[in-house]
Amino acid sequence: MGVALLAVAGLALAVLLAREVAGLFRQRRVARMHAAFAAARAADDRDAARVRLAELASLYAARPDTAAARAKIADLSREIIDGRDLIDIAERSLMHPLDERVQREIAAAAKRVSVVTAISPRALLDVIFVAAQAVRLIRRVAEIYGGRPGLLGFLRLARSVASHLAITGGMAVGDSLVQQVLGHGVAARLSARLGEGVLNGLLTARVGISAMAVCRPMPFAAAPQPGVNDVAPFLFGSGKKD
Repeated sequence: MGVALLAVAGLALAVLLAREVAGLFRQRRVARMHAAFAAARAADDRDAARVRLAELASLYAARPDTAAARAKIADLSREIIDGRDLIDIAERSLMHPLDERVQREIAAAAKRVSVVTAISPRALLDVIFVAAQAVRLIRRVAEIYGGRPGLLGFLRLARSVASHLAITGGMAVGDSLVQQVLGHGVAARLSARLGEGVLNGLLTARVGISAMAVCRPMPFAAAPQPGVNDVAPFLFGSGKKD
């Protein structure tokens, strides 16, 4: 019995390690593709663009929702000569639907965080919920773009997201920030809890946008990367002009 239990534990550990290694390699593959696409587009290299697009198609080969876009890219790869145009068309065809899914995930997470923070009775609950939503959001963004991070892969991904946030500039915490974002002194008329909810929602959206930039296998080129106002406009008020 002891030997049998030890064998089962060893098998489970081997499977776990295999999944972790596979997740790390997949994340590295996505990161290499991101850099390779940027280099191929900058050089307008047709051959490199075709190789990278074939690799991108293989990344999504098991996903039926990308079949039409992959078939379109395969046809265009034989017709279009300009490497930059080929990459841009592929980005619009294949990445745009995935971008929309990611933006919906970010919007949903930011809305949950802002609502729960506004009604939560304890600051500790706020911290736990915001952290849990950030972890879930990063994992969901990675999965949509083709990554499947395990524990080690997620830690590496979280570090990359944190680095991206630091590079692009974090958001300061305080009522002055909320006033700048909402405009016209609206924050002064809001309750403290509602202001904290809006701020935490903005921070969650920023985490999602950074995860989007890190996990996407192609850099934003044909279209600009969305901002907080694009993915979570409800945090900025009703949207009506004065």
